[in-house]
Amino acid sequence: MQTLLLLDTVFKLFMKQENFLIQNKNRNLKWQFLDPLEALLMVLCGLLLAGFVCSVFLDVLTRTLHHPWLWLQEVTSIQFIYCVFLGAAVAVRRNDHLLLTAIAESLTGNKRTALESFNRVVMLGVAICMCYFGSNNFLHGFGSFRMPSMTPIAYWYLAIPVSGAIITLFVIEQLVNGLINGYDHETIDELV
Repeated sequence: MQTLLLLDTVFKLFMKQENFLIQNKNRNLKWQFLDPLEALLMVLCGLLLAGFVCSVFLDVLTRTLHHPWLWLQEVTSIQFIYCVFLGAAVAVRRNDHLLLTAIAESLTGNKRTALESFNRVVMLGVAICMCYFGSNNFLHGFGSFRMPSMTPIAYWYLAIPVSGAIITLFVIEQLVNGLINGYDHETIDELV
C-alpha cells in the first residue's frame, strides 16, 4: 500500500505541468509529452550520482580499515557508467552538450536552420552507432564476467544502447521541431 502511494506521488511529480526538473530553454525544440522522461532521467542521474559518491566513500573507508568490500568497486563502476550515459541523453535534450553554438547563433534564417540541422544529423548518426555497436557489445558481454560477483559485463554495456536510443529520440524531437518551428526562438529564460 505504501509502495502504491509512493509511486502515485512520483507519478504526480513527473506529470506536473511546471516541473522544476524541466528547463524552459528551447521549448520550441521540445515535445511536452517527453518532459516526464527528462524528469525521470534527471532523478535517476541524481540517485546514481549520490550512490556513486556514497560507494566511493565506503570503498575508501573500508580499505582504510583494512576490511575492503570488494563488491563496492562493481557498484561504483556501474553507477558511474549509467550516470554518464543517461546524463548525456539529458544533456542532448537540454542542449547542454558541446555544440557549435557560437557560429550557429550568429546566423539567422535558412543558414542557421541548415547548420543546426547538420549538427543534429551528425548527433543522430552517433546515437544510432551507439545503439548498434552498444547492442553488439551488450550481446557479446555475456561471455565476460566481473569479479568477485561473476556478473556478466553485459549489464555495464547495456548503458550504451539505452543511452543511444534515448539520444536518438531527443535528436529526432529537436530535428523535427527545429525544421517546423525554427531553431532561433528566444525563450523567457534566455532573455532574463
